[in-house]
Amino acid sequence: MNFSEKKPALILIDVQKAFLDEDYWGGNRNNKNAEAVCGKLLAKWREAGLPVFFVRHASKNPASPLAPGNPGFAFNDHVTPREGEPVVTKNVNSAFIGTDLQSRLDALRIKTLVVAGLITNFCVSTTVRMAGNLGYETYVIEDAAATFDRVGIRGEKYDSELVHLTSLASLKDEFATVWDSERLIREF
Repeated sequence: MNFSEKKPALILIDVQKAFLDEDYWGGNRNNKNAEAVCGKLLAKWREAGLPVFFVRHASKNPASPLAPGNPGFAFNDHVTPREGEPVVTKNVNSAFIGTDLQSRLDALRIKTLVVAGLITNFCVSTTVRMAGNLGYETYVIEDAAATFDRVGIRGEKYDSELVHLTSLASLKDEFATVWDSERLIREF
């Protein structure tokens, strides 16, 4: 069976213009091409007629670049939803909390999810953990996700690539399968 026969849904997490502002989020973003890779995945899903869900973060903090009305709230140009494609708006890290994402997936009898987007160690990770706990067969596409440098509990600085890889290692085999986009396209 090829992967597309599983009728996987593509879940694009927070691929919004706000994340182009590296300094605001901690600087030194890894995978600067993540949105373009998300766009390639989106094109593949549309071509195959498979379900796509666009998730966006609506910050409750009006000063946040992710607050509705701010330019950063808009979807990145690589992943603009078309009319009729479902958009899920969330206010917390998980795309399942306070949204109808699970009921939409269940109504379509979707059992397999492919997750990509921003930020690896926050909304991507939280959504993937919940998806795994809810029983979905979940895949994370590592080159279609990205993060920024983080400051640790003792003030130490962690490089974005290390944060990214550590976050994915924490998801691997416990909550999800981690692939890159080339592997996903090959499996199609």
